[in-house]
Amino acid sequence: MTEPQKRDRPWLMRTYAGHSTASDSNALYRRNLAKGQTGLSVAFDLPTQTGYDSDHILARGEVGRVGVPVGHVGDMRTLFEGIPLEQTNTSMTINATAMWLLALYQVVAEEQGADIAKLTGTTQNDIVKEYLSRGTHVFPPGPSVRLITDMIAYTVGNIPKWNPINICSYHLQEAGATPVQEIAYAMCTAISVLDAVRDSGQVPAERMGDVVARISFFVNAGVRFVEEMCKMRAFARLWEKVTLERYGVTDPKQRRFRYGVQVNSLGLTEAQPENNVQRIVLEMLAVTLSKDARARAVQLPAWNEALGLPRPWDQQWSLRIQQVLAYESDLLEYGDIFNGSEVIETKTAALLAGAEAEIAKVLEMGGVIPAVESGYLKSNLVSSHAARRARIESGEDKIVGVNCFDTTEPSPLTADLDTAIMVVDPASERSVLAALEDWRGQRDEAAAQEALAELKTVAATGANLMPATLACARAGVTTGEWSFALREVFGEYRAPTGVGGAPVAVVAEPGGELEQVRAAVAATAEELGAGKLRLLVGKPGLDGHSNGAEQIAVRARDAGFEVVYQGIRLTPEQIVSAAVAEDVHCVGLSILSGAHCELVPDVLKRLDRAGVQDVPVIVGGIIPAADGEALKAAGVAAVFTPKDFGITTIIGRIVDEIRLANKLQPWSPAPTAATN
Repeated sequence: MTEPQKRDRPWLMRTYAGHSTASDSNALYRRNLAKGQTGLSVAFDLPTQTGYDSDHILARGEVGRVGVPVGHVGDMRTLFEGIPLEQTNTSMTINATAMWLLALYQVVAEEQGADIAKLTGTTQNDIVKEYLSRGTHVFPPGPSVRLITDMIAYTVGNIPKWNPINICSYHLQEAGATPVQEIAYAMCTAISVLDAVRDSGQVPAERMGDVVARISFFVNAGVRFVEEMCKMRAFARLWEKVTLERYGVTDPKQRRFRYGVQVNSLGLTEAQPENNVQRIVLEMLAVTLSKDARARAVQLPAWNEALGLPRPWDQQWSLRIQQVLAYESDLLEYGDIFNGSEVIETKTAALLAGAEAEIAKVLEMGGVIPAVESGYLKSNLVSSHAARRARIESGEDKIVGVNCFDTTEPSPLTADLDTAIMVVDPASERSVLAALEDWRGQRDEAAAQEALAELKTVAATGANLMPATLACARAGVTTGEWSFALREVFGEYRAPTGVGGAPVAVVAEPGGELEQVRAAVAATAEELGAGKLRLLVGKPGLDGHSNGAEQIAVRARDAGFEVVYQGIRLTPEQIVSAAVAEDVHCVGLSILSGAHCELVPDVLKRLDRAGVQDVPVIVGGIIPAADGEALKAAGVAAVFTPKDFGITTIIGRIVDEIRLANKLQPWSPAPTAATN
């Protein structure tokens, strides 16, 4: 009989949080720590993540929406006021501007009197997955890898307990990655980063073990928790092999696979959202039950994230889920309870073999960066996502409350949808803009410009950028100024969308829904005297989560539309200009960041001023019911949210709206010939 052993120490418990202003977020962090949270996970708003100041045109409507705005060292100072950074493990979800935010964090820690060598935490800093799924990239791949390399070299020498990067497969799964693809593409990214550090000459060969020891991973755990647990066991074995064989790291402690996790937000549903609680628990078990592959840090989404921004109480509920497992159950009293399981071993081996085969394919292309630039990785993800969506629509993959068991009693949790989520006060954006203007007016302008000039010089010469970035932080430079100085030297990058190369995911079977929609598209185009119906799919603002937009674009293409899709990060003006230039029949806008109330009416007004009255505008995203009604009142033809899972049905609705806008009779399929 197996006897309980001394209890292991629980994993770090976090909630991903930040909103409105630095002071509001500081109050939230302090409350969360008082509730027993053992680490911080900072959510930055999209302007901060993409290197724009809050008063930039693209930041309009995005300030403080999905995270906290941090425009300069003063904001970072406020964000961590009263929180001793030397004693706090802080994870920062920041990528393209990771070096800048780490510099701000270090400067504030120094102001607190901290020994920076004792700072612990993580900057996400995985730019590859930004090109593939999340969309907060700024610079081209080459300079982006340089920024990561410089950070790793600096932290190994100066902040040795800091994780300068976590290779982030989380968003790959949300973008459609299978478990094999998730393992393979994350490992290819790690290989690319470690090769770059090794080849840069900034770290002595004998210290590569120290570099490997500070590489962490950030993964996704879906509801298929047996498969997800085996995925993590395969991840750990592969990391052990790669670090030993490719980089010669002999210390087992340095080769240990260290990862944090946020369980799958993509699988949370707007329909019957109370079911999300049990989904979250199952997903957490995938990364905690197996001791040999247990997460080092866990953050759980809230039950209502498919509805909007969670409230503090919702986040508390998710924290308590972790605490019950860690402190009330006996899980931490035993070794790995799955060792010796034939089922687990067989599944783990299969995932490992599949991942190694895909890694070999990517490395034959020259590595992960060429695979990104060629569009190979993005096309694979779009295709996998399309296949998954097709399985949901057909009912092959069942989602309780969505495509099965959808009858329900009224839920007290959502009886008042307007109060079931937190709403960011629009006044907070105005206060951030005013504070930013004051900051610029009070700083030493000459010192700021001198620091920026030195940053550009260093960027052009190839030296490590971290010292010049720290100088900018101390001089009061803003987030936008830092990133635009580097944009001048490095340029910007628009990643492949993957839409053009995605194969057909749903076959237009005779009598099936897609065949009927294809017929409607063709008939409508003929009635309008157009060769093809043209659909513009646009993503205004800074929301880079393009998975939904890509799936609409692919299915519309398969239904016979000519699709105009230019990717992410467009202004309303650019979208309207494209709509006019391409003479489109419908404009579809996708916004998941909460900026729809600001950006959609702007698009409508600009279309009207351009004389475009017969082009319907449809909107998709995480849109509360009240906001959806307001958008329709403003002139939006239709609003789609996560509960509308049938993509072919959505395309059919788009055809209906085009016909209505052009005063055509509702389309109906031609009657089939009678048979005796």
